Order: sequence, then structure tokens, then C-alpha cells
Amino acid sequence: MSAWTGSTAAAVARYWRHPAFREGLRDTLSVAPGIAAWGLTTGVALANSGLSILEVSIMTLLVFAGSAQFAATPLIISGAPLWIIWATALCVNLRFMVFSAHMRPYMMHMPTPKRVWLSYLLTDVSYVMFTKRYQHPGVDDGQLFDQMAYCKASVFTIWLSWMGSSFVGIALASVIPLSWGLNFAGILALIGITFSLATTKLRILAGGLSGTAAVAAFALPLKLNIVVAIAAAVAMSLVIEHTREAARKRGAST
Repeated sequence: MSAWTGSTAAAVARYWRHPAFREGLRDTLSVAPGIAAWGLTTGVALANSGLSILEVSIMTLLVFAGSAQFAATPLIISGAPLWIIWATALCVNLRFMVFSAHMRPYMMHMPTPKRVWLSYLLTDVSYVMFTKRYQHPGVDDGQLFDQMAYCKASVFTIWLSWMGSSFVGIALASVIPLSWGLNFAGILALIGITFSLATTKLRILAGGLSGTAAVAAFALPLKLNIVVAIAAAVAMSLVIEHTREAARKRGAST
């Protein structure tokens, strides 16, 4: 059994002892307070939405996505058809299709059940932190294990931060006012991570274009402006890379 497919207690212990696991834990803990503040606000909002505490608790566990929860909850309360609720949540989280496509080469060595489990745990923050740390998939067991150790430290830290704070918010909804605006702390955490990625001119240009596109398309329903922003940045990056490659080939042929 290879290192990265082990499911025994010994394999788990190897992850915990691995330097990449500690690195992933350290990196993620730096943004965990912002994630927790966001989760706390989400828990308070859901508990005050009109759903029962049991319904809110089950939804929190199954739907590990704050934006999808906020989008789906009013539809559930209004008695909207199931397909509308599902389609709305899907549109809000379409960006994860892009994230998953990018992450696929990193995960193909794993069996399907484990990939499904990690897809549930994937978040904006864990995706950005992982792809910033590892720009290319591993090519041997050692590199794959290193990447999975970092990934698991990141996703589980975020999951625990979100779930713990969400349930605190659910339990203390009557004493924590939404006017505190704690969700802004989560937004600040994401902004900080985004700026840390601005290491090349292409990334800065892509970030500026995606931000502009998101604002320009803000009026679109179901937060589809996020999808527009991603599509614009990806399209621009592909065009620039294609142009650069064509220029290199012309230079090499002369």
C-alpha cells in the first residue's frame, strides 16, 4: 500500500507528523479567525431565518457553503420547488467547477470516494492556499503525500473553524446581533489571501479584470457575476498565454 492511499491509524499519524501538514496548519490558522467570524454570522442568520434548529443544523453539516445556504434558505421557507432550490445553489457555487477542474490533476491518484470527500471539504480559501503552495501536481509518491498532507491540514482546519463557529452562532442566535457585521472579517481574510497571490503581472492583470467584471455584472441574479468574473479572467489569461507562445515560436523560427 502506497503512502498516499493508506487509511489506517498509522497512515493518519504519518500525515500529522509530516512537515507539510504543520505548514498547512500554520498557513490556515492565520485566516481561521476570519473564517470563524463569517461562520458565526452565518449561523446566527440561519437560526433567525424561520427554519427549525434541527433543519438549520442539518443544513449546516450537509451544505458546507455559506453563499449557497444564504441563497437557498429563503427559497426553502417560501416553499419553492426543489429543482429551483437546487439550481439556485448550483449557480451560486459554479466557481467550484473551475476549482475542481484545476485540482483534478492533483487528486487523480486517489480513489473516487476520497476525491468525493475532499470535494465536499474544498473551499475558496483552501483552494487558493493549496494552489499557491503547489503550482504543479506531484510526480511521485513522496510529492503526492506532501501535497495531501498540506491539503488535509488546510481543509480540516477550515472545516472545524466554520462548523464550530456556525454552531456557536446557531446556539447563541438570540444574543448575537447581525448588526455586528462579523462576516466582513471573513471577506477581509479572502482579500488578504488574494493580494498575496499577486506575484506576476499576469496575475495582477487577471485579478483586476475579474474584479472589474464582477462589479460590472453585479446586477445579474444568483451571483452569476462571479462566474462572469472567472470566465473573463480565464479567457484573458488564455489569450495572453497563446499570444506569448506564438511570439516565442516566431522568434525561434527567425
